[in-house]
Amino acid sequence: MDTENSSIKKKIIVGVGSALIDLLVKETDAFLDRLDALKGGMSLVNKEYINKLISDAAKKPLVVPGGSACNTVIGVGNLGGDARFIGKCGQGKYGNLFESDLKKNGVDPVLFKSKTATGRVVSVITPDAQRSMFTYLGASSEMTSDELILKCFEDSFVVHIEGYLLFNPELIKSVLGLAKKSGALVSLDLASFNIVNDSRDLLCQIVEEYVDILIANEDEAYAYTGFKDEIKTVESLAKHVDIAILKVGKEGSYINNNGNIEKIEPVGDGYAIDTTGAGDMWAAGFLYGLVKGYSMKKCGNIGSACGYEVCQVIGANISEAGWTRIKSSI
Repeated sequence: MDTENSSIKKKIIVGVGSALIDLLVKETDAFLDRLDALKGGMSLVNKEYINKLISDAAKKPLVVPGGSACNTVIGVGNLGGDARFIGKCGQGKYGNLFESDLKKNGVDPVLFKSKTATGRVVSVITPDAQRSMFTYLGASSEMTSDELILKCFEDSFVVHIEGYLLFNPELIKSVLGLAKKSGALVSLDLASFNIVNDSRDLLCQIVEEYVDILIANEDEAYAYTGFKDEIKTVESLAKHVDIAILKVGKEGSYINNNGNIEKIEPVGDGYAIDTTGAGDMWAAGFLYGLVKGYSMKKCGNIGSACGYEVCQVIGANISEAGWTRIKSSI
């Protein structure tokens, strides 16, 4: 795929995923051990589990709108791109907070409403800046294929889908079909190694049939390909897609564009306060650059800058100063 200096008429980056509220808590490794959870993973839990986890935490959580695809389109909006988010939330204060935050960040909200509570994620951030997520999907899990129409994807250049939708096969297939019918590219973020392991058959099917851009970090890529060598991994990721992206944390990333592999250097020295949203913001920078028609290397560099800046704050909201630094580097 070569978009450099191309004239792209469709500009909108559409994110589809879970409309969630992030509850961020900084805790010790011992706290995480008591939860019997894999560090860096994602566990689906009920609302009662979320409430108990919060009550057991040492401090009150930081509350911010979140969700993987949501974070990505918010990043696009802050970069000055055209962005839309499709999801489902509740009608209470968290649902209102979610919608108002999208608008504030320049994102067009297409939100279906439910009487069920808005979904939420507790991200436990340990001293090594890793985040381990405990997710109550709430209203977001109720979005159905019947609610989606082609108009939701109107004028979309790329539809970016979070891997968590693999838990709802009917919905993700509907999203993929409508995205392709609209003429958009399909970008899929693998989201978590748990997702890859639990949904392998469906994942392999949709990657081969629908996906144009596949995004993974090291753990997700290993679960998907079985390789640990970076070049072999990014080659394997690209087997059925035009663009494959392997993120390797503080070592940077790799982009495989139809067999042409670019190594993208990291920004900064690897120091991180919190890695929440790092992959989501990397995707925001990359997809923004893609719509602009930039080279793969420049797209990757913007992604790298976004990933760095979000690691310097708690949560997935890059500071105003951070966005200024990113824009000045483009």
